[in-house]
Order: sequence, then structure tokens, then C-alpha cells
Amino acid sequence: MNLKDTIKNDIKEAMKAKDTVKRDALRLLASAFKQIEVDQRIELSDEDCVKIITKQVKQRNDSMTQYKDAGRDDLYDKEKAELDLFATYLPAQLSEDELKDALTAIITKLGATSMKDMGKVMGMASKELQGKADGKRINECVKTLLN
Repeated sequence: MNLKDTIKNDIKEAMKAKDTVKRDALRLLASAFKQIEVDQRIELSDEDCVKIITKQVKQRNDSMTQYKDAGRDDLYDKEKAELDLFATYLPAQLSEDELKDALTAIITKLGATSMKDMGKVMGMASKELQGKADGKRINECVKTLLN
């Protein structure tokens, strides 16, 4: 069963359990999937679904920051609940040590030695570690490794 079908089944389960928060959050994901499929006339793969979920998680993180700064704890809590739910559908995130090891291997493979090579490293790292680590984490780790 692919990720899209899993989410559809989880929507049904949430409806049966009368879990409106989970149901509504998963419906947002399902509608994002449907919009991409209709706009681009494609059938989404699991990889495409992970990209969309990652984008949704990033949006939730940005919103949470803004809501926290504005003192809107009610909206912050809603976004946090959605973020936690979406994160369960993403691949396991790499720990700091695993991320550092993976990036060291990429840097060695590319022969990168200075900050001038950061673009090459980031390009390859973004592809290889997609869904496993946030771009911001990758960027910070690459900077420390190349310095």
C-alpha cells in the first residue's frame, strides 16, 4: 500500500473514531495531493507524497514561529498538532551523528575542500537526504564540516 492510500485509510479511521483534528489535518494533505495530481496530470509516487508532506511540515514550522511571536497559543497548538501528525508519515529523521557521517561521505566523494564547494555538496546532499533531514539542518552541518 502506498503512502497516499495509507493517508486515505487513516482519514476513514479518524472519521470512525470521530477524531476531527486528525481527520481535518489529513484531509489537508489529501487535498494537496489531489491538487498536484490535477494540475500536473500525474499520479503521485511515494517520493512525491513525501515532498508534499515535507513542504507542509515546513509551512507548519514557519506558522508556529509566527503564532508564538504573536502570542497566539491556540493557533500554535493547532499547528503543532498537525506538524506532529504529518511527521509520522515522513521517513525517520537522521540523528546529528548520522547526518554528519552522511555529509562527510558526500564531501569526500565530491572532493570538496572549502566553502566554495558548498553548492555542489548541498545539491547532492539535498537529493540523497531528501525527507531524512531538513534542508536547514543539512546547510548548518555542511558549513561546520567545510570550515
